[in-house]
Amino acid sequence: MPEETLFEFERDMDTSEVAQYLRTVADHMESGDEFTLESGTESVTLTPPGRVEFEVEVERETSKSEGSAEIELEFELEWDEDGTGTGDLNIE
Repeated sequence: MPEETLFEFERDMDTSEVAQYLRTVADHMESGDEFTLESGTESVTLTPPGRVEFEVEVERETSKSEGSAEIELEFELEWDEDGTGTGDLNIE
């Protein structure tokens, strides 16, 4: 299935700023409210269903020339646009 990027944002931030963004999204999801991501002229409004697919991925990226490593932590939420997706979420 082809992918279409609806919104993209990337910027260096303090971890406390990142935590606040994540809390805001989590609060909207927990209450079942839609939320809008905005940056400049770009925006997308999302209304996640009550159940979503949740993926956590951690990667180590190393540069052959530098020898240094960079850790990448990704949180991904995925759901069908028609809201019919199901699945279990377990966090340990």
